[in-house]
Amino acid sequence: MKVSPLKIGEHQVELPIIQGGMGVGVSLSGLASAVARCGGIGVVAAAGIGFLRSDYAKIKHQANLAMLKQEITRAKEMAPEGVIGANIMVALTDFEQMVRGALEAEVDIIFSGAGLPLTLPKLKQEFPKSKTALVPIISSPRAASIICKKWKRLGYVPDGFVLEGPKAGGHLGFSLDELQKEPAIVDLLKETKKVLEPFEAEAGQEIPVIVAGGVYTGEDIAMMLRQGAKGVQMGTRFVATEECDAHIRFKQEFIRAKKEDIVFIKSPVGLPGRAIKNSFLEAVERGEKTPFSCPYHCIKTCDPNTAPYCISLALINAQKGRLEKGFAFAGANAYRIDKIITVQQLMDELVIDLQKV
Repeated sequence: MKVSPLKIGEHQVELPIIQGGMGVGVSLSGLASAVARCGGIGVVAAAGIGFLRSDYAKIKHQANLAMLKQEITRAKEMAPEGVIGANIMVALTDFEQMVRGALEAEVDIIFSGAGLPLTLPKLKQEFPKSKTALVPIISSPRAASIICKKWKRLGYVPDGFVLEGPKAGGHLGFSLDELQKEPAIVDLLKETKKVLEPFEAEAGQEIPVIVAGGVYTGEDIAMMLRQGAKGVQMGTRFVATEECDAHIRFKQEFIRAKKEDIVFIKSPVGLPGRAIKNSFLEAVERGEKTPFSCPYHCIKTCDPNTAPYCISLALINAQKGRLEKGFAFAGANAYRIDKIITVQQLMDELVIDLQKV
């Protein structure tokens, strides 16, 4: 299959592959710049990024903002010809502040999910010269319709959508019942494209749909492109790379994992998620609680009074390799990973397999 470039807004890349934004230090400038240098879109994740500073607990929001801008700038410097995005969750308590920070840093694309990013165009209006593309992350055709209608009133057509299916890792936009039924991503893609047709016709421009969740091989990419996707987003496969910004022990969790270790969890933020089972999650499942005060106030939907543990602390510990005090989010195919390779090796493998199909 011939590989066509991916165009989002004013930005174009050689390969239709976006590295998924993985929060709390898993995808920073190191990973994002490596993917961008290889012809894909590299993404810095905003969630919890301030923990890299020693003063995070004292000035959480300022630390998050400073580190996001620093990592975007660093990634752009390390991949001057590449395209760099930022993943900023709507559910973050400092969402609008982080969006403004990404725009100030002149990030190429903002990807935004975990809620409907209805205010993104209005925030971009504060930066009239900005060339930043705005791409919502959704899990349903209905969400695409709602966003298009709202953004239309603001005079903005989405530069694309990432359609995240039920096989993705991390927090998921489906109920546990829906996840058990596992709606087909191909059906969701067709329905989403149909929903977008009238908006595309009225605007006189295409709204590309990028598929995420369960995409593992070049053959998977080819199948999604043939079904009408313009590109794919992949997170899990980029964890087990040398350039991934997480600790080596975090990466080794993916190599250790067996199929039965990939489980759904109920996150303290009120959303289901997919993660790799370990001793920490087994203790949570037994009803054990890890007492904590809440220094971060990171997610709007989290209630520290009822949460069995602090998800920020758990994910920070995991990123630092302390898996006995945390856990790793992962996609449904994480158990298939058996070694750590470079980003270049991974991209080469994907492209070769894609071209064979």
